[in-house]
Order: sequence, then structure tokens, then C-alpha cells
Amino acid sequence: MTQHRVIVVGAGMGGLVSALQLAHQGLDVTVVDAADAPGGKLRQLQVGGAAIDSGPTVFTMRWVFDQVLASVGTTLEAELTLHPLEVLARHWWSDGSALDLYADPARSFDAVANFAGLEEAQRFRAFCAEAAGVYRTLEPHYIRGPAPHLWGLTRALGPSGLSTLAKLGPMRSLWHTLGRHFRDPRMRQLFARYATYTGSSPWQAPATLMLIAQVELDGVWTIEGGMHALARCLERLAMARGARFRYGTACEAIELDNGKAVGIRLVGGEQLRADAVVFNGDTAALRQGLLGSDAKSAVPAHAPPRSLSALTWSILAPTQGLALDRHNVFFQHDYASEFTDIFHHARLPQTPTVYVCAQDRDTGHTPTGPERLLCLVNAPANGDGHSENETLSTQDIESCETTSFNLLRQCGLTIVPNAAKKILTTPTDFHHLFPATGGALYGQASHGWMSAFSRSGANSAVPGLFLAGGSVHPGPGVPMAALSGQLAAAAVMASPGLTRRSHTAATSGGTSTRSATTVNTA
Repeated sequence: MTQHRVIVVGAGMGGLVSALQLAHQGLDVTVVDAADAPGGKLRQLQVGGAAIDSGPTVFTMRWVFDQVLASVGTTLEAELTLHPLEVLARHWWSDGSALDLYADPARSFDAVANFAGLEEAQRFRAFCAEAAGVYRTLEPHYIRGPAPHLWGLTRALGPSGLSTLAKLGPMRSLWHTLGRHFRDPRMRQLFARYATYTGSSPWQAPATLMLIAQVELDGVWTIEGGMHALARCLERLAMARGARFRYGTACEAIELDNGKAVGIRLVGGEQLRADAVVFNGDTAALRQGLLGSDAKSAVPAHAPPRSLSALTWSILAPTQGLALDRHNVFFQHDYASEFTDIFHHARLPQTPTVYVCAQDRDTGHTPTGPERLLCLVNAPANGDGHSENETLSTQDIESCETTSFNLLRQCGLTIVPNAAKKILTTPTDFHHLFPATGGALYGQASHGWMSAFSRSGANSAVPGLFLAGGSVHPGPGVPMAALSGQLAAAAVMASPGLTRRSHTAATSGGTSTRSATTVNTA
């Protein structure tokens, strides 16, 4: 019996999970990616001979990966070495104050009490309880499930779930809801940052994003070898089950026959035929016709608002002054202006917040000599601007860099400049890496409570074409993209003409004789 063939376009997190699960089911899987390594946004750069994670740096929701690996007969512990973090994040303000949040809620309560007083700590405890309730309500029906519709989700939540959301006020913004909880503006600012985890403004993002507090309290881990090791792990497991990976191979078009996806055409003309195609890229690329005019109909024609982009500096340098932890956030005093600048004026923030991932740090460990840092500032997604006022100038970027590193120094951190080796990545660079995005790193912005229902699901409007990645349901972030890959694989297996097959045994390091049908028209 002929094996069903699947082509996965894009070796980002969603594509890797789809490829792994489909190969484990015995399907003939080929993954193509224009990059030279797996991971997509989960990328790693070499700076001065050191490998620096230069994309997502936070590993949460490990249950997602426990579930993915269990589905293919292995475990996280067998494949990777993870370490739980005691300090979830260390926060600094330009006025000299600082606050650590811990994996242990009792330690966080004490820290907040010392930072902002006992009454604020009690409000913090109430906030965490509400966040836990929102997470318990949405996790089984929204996060784990297929792309929801309003009335379907309403029925699934039932009276209890609807009551939880009603008390929260889901149509309120995250910023408004945080104002109900906290009196200290620094506490409100700290938790408002959760909106940026989805590339959004706290003034426009829905209050339900407070559930991220519970996600972090459930645990934050580091991975030996960095976050990129997770991508390599999934690639290795997929290859052991027969999947093939073709890097440096750009897809020019998704090909349709009688309205159904039947394969892809690579740059240069080579065609790969398949029974199904999984597209693991930003849906904007489909909408703009970058994968061929026929595939434009796979997603709605209306373009949603773009999420945040970023300026990032991947740095190898000694540091002085502050005792950094793994994850560090440096706040300016005027938080609102950051999002006004980005979303209303399409310019770099005049008072940026700076995130620093100190990749050689962990609680109780201080490196000697140069250390690996990723510094990030939020930016507008205008990396595809075609006129001078639509893109960021060199002067804009240099000014933002000066302001950002001045904030670090104001808070007490010095990155020794004459010894620093660094690579800058701009929204334009991200746009070139992820075409059609303008550099947006999270797909669409999560602005307004209806944004939860506006992302495409795994089943596109084109039969045989399935969607995965951070621009589709359930949204951006490493675990969410992994969930999208699971949903895409399940949709492929449930599609007409694809019957579920028993798993073809494969051993680690083994080989497979399966191959995609190839027609070279070059």
C-alpha cells in the first residue's frame, strides 16, 4: 500500500512537531526550509565563538513537550537535560528599586511585601489566584483545543467558566484589570509586560493574558545546550522515524490541482508532490501571495494588525555592577509612551524597556570573564517599509541603542564596551528571515477580546493545506507553536483520503527508504 506523503514547509517549532508526529504515524514526511538549520525563530547565533540563543529564551508549559514526546514513545528526560529556575525573573527600575519573582509563591509574597508593602503583597496573592482561575478555565477549552468560535467556546466553558471570565471582565484591557489589583505602579507595569509575550500593547490586549502569571508559576526551565537544543532534539527524533529535512531550500509556491493542495514548487523549479502540505510560516506570506496566487485563498484576505518586532543585540562581553539572574527586565518610568511610540507612531520607543537574558547565569552562579547576553527592546514591525518614513533609520537604531544601554547603566549594569562582541538584529532583518511579516515576531497583535477568535486554525480554506506556527491558533510562543503543530498533525490524519496507518517502526539512527515524489522542471 502506497504511503501517504506530507510536505512540511518550515522547520520552526510547529513544523518540527507536525513532522515528528506524522513520521511517527508512518507517513512519508519531507521538511523544507530556506534556513540552514531547524528552529525558525528559535535561532542561535555564533558571536565570538560562543553560541547565543537569539530568539525565544524562556521554556515554560513543559507539559506540552511531555505530551509531544510521550506521543512518539519517549520522554523529555530521556532526550534533554532541563533545570528548573528558582528565580523566574529579576526586575529593575531606573529609580534603583528591584524585585525578584520566584517559582515558590511564598518567596514571591515575601519579596513583594519587602518591595511594596504587605497590603500590596496581599493584592499580589489575590491577583495570582485570579490568574490561576483564568488559566484553569481556558487551558482545556482554548489552549489545547482547535481554533474556537465564540459560541462554541461559550458552550464549552459552561456556567462556571463563564462566571470566572465575567468576574475578570474579558472585554477590559490587561492594563485596566491590573489597575484593579495593584496600587504600586511598578507592580502594574511588571505584570502589564505579559502583553508583550504575545507581541501586544497592555492598553489593547485582553485581560485574559493575566493567565501568563500561572504559566510561569507552573515552572520555568533552562535547557542544556540552549533553547536551540529543543529544535535539534525534535529534528533528530523526526529523522529517526524517517522524516527528511532539506535546508537551504526555499519554497516558491504551494501548488493546487482542482482547488486542492498537491505539493510545492521550490525556487529553481523542482516540484515535490504530496497528499498534504503543512505550512509552518506566518499566514501573512500566504495572504500576500508569496507562496503563489492560488494559495492566497487559504486564509482570510483581511490583514490583522501586526504584533511587535524587536531590536536585539546578541553579545559576548564581561559585565560589571549588577548581580544578574537568567531573566532580567529593566523598566523606564514612562511605560505608556513605549507602546504609543510603537503602535501609534511606528517608531522605536523613546523610553524602552530592556530585557536581558544572561545565558551563563543561574541562581548562585556568576560567570568570570565574558558572558553570553541577549538584549531585546520592543520595536514596530515596519521592517518592510519602502519609504524613508516607513522604516527605521540607522540614526533611529543608534539612538535607541544608546538610550537602552544608558538605562542598564542607570540601573547599575555595565556591559564592558571595549571588550564586547555583538550582532544586532533589526525589524528589517527579521522581515528578511520571516517574509511578509515586516519583522513581526508574534503574528498578529492580540488587541481586543475578539482577537482570540481571529487566528486561523490548523485546517485552512484550501483542502490539503494545513497551518502551524505562532501566527495561527493557539498563538505565539514556543509551547503554543508546538501545540499548533500537534493540531496540524491531527488535522492531517483526520483529513479525507488519509487513513490512519500503524506506526512504521524506526530506531534511533536508523534509515528509511521512503522518499517524496520529485519532478525536476529546472
